[in-house]
Amino acid sequence: MVRDGREIVSSIVASQVALHAPHGGVVPELAARAHLECIGPTVDAALAALPGGWDDVDALSVTRGPGLVGCLVVGAAWAQAAALARGLPIVGVSHLAGHVYSAWLSQAGFEPPFLALVASGGHTECVLLREHGDAVRLAGTRDDAVGEAFDKVARLLGLPYPGGPAVERAARDGDAARFPLPRTRLEGAFSYSGLKTAVRYAVRDLGESGLTRGGTPADPEVVAALAASFQAAAVDQLVDGLEAAVERTGAERVAVVGGVAANGALRTAVNERLRGLTVVVPPMSLCTDNAAMIGAAGWHRLQRRGGEAGFGVDPSLDEYA
Repeated sequence: MVRDGREIVSSIVASQVALHAPHGGVVPELAARAHLECIGPTVDAALAALPGGWDDVDALSVTRGPGLVGCLVVGAAWAQAAALARGLPIVGVSHLAGHVYSAWLSQAGFEPPFLALVASGGHTECVLLREHGDAVRLAGTRDDAVGEAFDKVARLLGLPYPGGPAVERAARDGDAARFPLPRTRLEGAFSYSGLKTAVRYAVRDLGESGLTRGGTPADPEVVAALAASFQAAAVDQLVDGLEAAVERTGAERVAVVGGVAANGALRTAVNERLRGLTVVVPPMSLCTDNAAMIGAAGWHRLQRRGGEAGFGVDPSLDEYA
């Protein structure tokens, strides 16, 4: 819940990590059911920060997409019903716009134009927010998103879900130079399928004696080295692409957002390699999916367009403004 688009009044997150961890990834049907069960109590918990509860709410913002269709339907239907019952304006916003606005939300005075690297489980893109409501995509992934690659590599190494934090933890004790892995460089694009496949081949080449019955590396030092080598290559590709976008646009303000922005190696590399620029990486609580960023994006949309009578969900929505 946000006030005037920028002040976070409350931010309540109902995590599903424990629900999906036994499956090694998100199960859409389970996610939608859990979303339905949690949305009411989660909203009630958020409203507890307001003395008047619903009476102090002026408008609603909800994610239209992209995302899992079942979860999007639950959220949009619930929000539109609440808006109708309370007579409140409502806006449907892009999940991606929310990530971009997490940077705006996290630092006072950080205004467009700024360049944003959106790095998450489903997206790896560079976006230039020229002004509120005006964004242009400069580069995107040709195949896997970086967060998806982290999850898949974690499974190859026998590490738990979610893969990003697990790989980062394992990499702390690893020799990043032990396994030379490729850094795919494409003009105006990212690519992670080759890096993921290189890790698969490195695991295969350990031979049966070096693998567990489940086909993952048996030696913890090998797991750590592969995790460190993968993370170094993945981060290099992200920062290389971001630097290319900075050179192309002349941007002086840069944001790194999305779930992968919580990665410590990425945060360090961005700050080291983009010295001299204004760099914003949101706090951990605003990197992963959260309602506050959707509130900030919705506040701006409401200022420009007003409330919307109705809208549908769009699982492949790719707008940033």
